[in-house]
Amino acid sequence: MLNKYARAFFTRVLTPFAALLLRRGVSPDAVTLVGTVGVAAGALIFYPVGEFFWGTVVITLFVFSDMVDGNMARQLGRSSRWGAFLDSTLDRVADAAVFGGIAMWYAGRGDDLVLCAVTLFCLSSGQVVSYTKARGESIGLPVNVNGLVERSERLVITLVLAGFSGFEATFGVPHIGVLLPIALWVVAVGSAVTLGQRVVTVRREAAEVAEAEERQAAGEGQRAAGETEAAGEAEEKGRTA
Repeated sequence: MLNKYARAFFTRVLTPFAALLLRRGVSPDAVTLVGTVGVAAGALIFYPVGEFFWGTVVITLFVFSDMVDGNMARQLGRSSRWGAFLDSTLDRVADAAVFGGIAMWYAGRGDDLVLCAVTLFCLSSGQVVSYTKARGESIGLPVNVNGLVERSERLVITLVLAGFSGFEATFGVPHIGVLLPIALWVVAVGSAVTLGQRVVTVRREAAEVAEAEERQAAGEGQRAAGETEAAGEAEEKGRTA
């Protein structure tokens, strides 16, 4: 849902920066790689030790590369299948690093196996949600559904509330650390709903395609039968004549 409104705004904001990088000779692929490395480093260095504020600051600085590289490709007028593949693949790596870093905290000094499990569910369900769309499209289905919690929502909810929860350890703000568990539960439930939406949509679209193919096959069979019958009648008339 955020994709529809936020992406257009940030595209306008980041366009001058993308143009500057192009003038400096930076490629979109390089921005994609640097952004992913930055997100992964911020998540896996800061989050496992409970530094959620500074970790979120670092991640946020790099997460916008996902918009910058696409903007650069459009300005160059050479969007490619390779660029789309690289961007999508590294998005999964970045997501895994964010939730993996949080899971490491709860498995270690955070000492909460329930929240560790919830975090791992967020990680895995997010990957599966992305896979369902990619797999559906690969077999020729449009997967025409806007899920409740897609990648943008997962990242925004998790990063914003993780950053605020870090105020407790970094700035001594009491009780605010509860925001991170809230974020994880919201993302977990939202991802499960989104996965269900995707699966139901793919099932419906697959049934519609199968029904259309059956009607087409039946129509072609009727036409073939009619042509055969017509040919037989013509042959019979020829013999009679």
